[in-house]
Amino acid sequence: PVQKYALPIVMSHGDMMACAQTGSGKTAAFLLPIVSQLLAEQPPPNNRRRKAFPAALVLAPTRELAVQIWEEAKKFSWKTYLKCCVVYGGSEVGRQLRDLERGCDILVATPGRLLDMIDRGRVSLSFIRYLVLDEADRMLDMGFEPQIRRIVEGEDMPRERQTLMFSATFPDEIQRLAQDFLYKYFFLRVGRVGSSTDLITQKTIYVEEQDKRSMLVDLLASVDGLTLIFVETKRGADSLEDFLYREGFPVASIHGDRTQPERERALHLFKTGQFRILVATDVAARGLDVENVTHVVNYDFPNHIDDYV
Repeated sequence: PVQKYALPIVMSHGDMMACAQTGSGKTAAFLLPIVSQLLAEQPPPNNRRRKAFPAALVLAPTRELAVQIWEEAKKFSWKTYLKCCVVYGGSEVGRQLRDLERGCDILVATPGRLLDMIDRGRVSLSFIRYLVLDEADRMLDMGFEPQIRRIVEGEDMPRERQTLMFSATFPDEIQRLAQDFLYKYFFLRVGRVGSSTDLITQKTIYVEEQDKRSMLVDLLASVDGLTLIFVETKRGADSLEDFLYREGFPVASIHGDRTQPERERALHLFKTGQFRILVATDVAARGLDVENVTHVVNYDFPNHIDDYV
């Protein structure tokens, strides 16, 4: 739905706040028009310089989501002169610095690592023409508001830019951020904001706490396909992964305390179907696009309805 309605208008009506259901195509809705517009404009002199001068900046809350957006950006700009880079914490900074030196037109970043690159004098925002805040509600939930405000308001980013905010929900904090960052923006809503898609069948199973693990084993043994299991804590993710492994299930886990290589390996094993079960905290897994997931289990029910959605 977002692709159908947003693509023709995203780049022609100034700033925009868009709310749409998770999985409805928000990434394509902002990447395709940005690539199209950059190719139609005169490129800035930013290639092969020690300091990168990107023309478009996409901020994302997690490393995995940043990598996912970067991979899509590379696909959409394939065989063009546009160079796409990604910077995120928890990974070797040297490789990311070398990538920036080769030129960067579209930069995808997590807020903390981007500020690190700016402080090192390796990134300038003075050429930014398009700014995207993806999963903006999650970035606020994770405490990134001070970093985001410094990036948008405290650095050298020009005011003559187009700013696009994308979010699956529209709480008061997001409305306040939109008022501060967007100029004469229009609001685009696709589907029922804050609700899940109609293609998902939701079932509730009532079970005593001490019986949850045995119930989960029975459930996993009765279904096929990729299954994503959400738990509340990092310790809970490790404990449940160990239990399911001892029960003979091909399982991996992902959470904030894992190193970046460990997180990337777990996600790769899950995406490729080598491990059909992934245990995750919602912070680590928010916004990830994994094809062919057939079941999602909320082993620990989220504290907030937005997290559940």
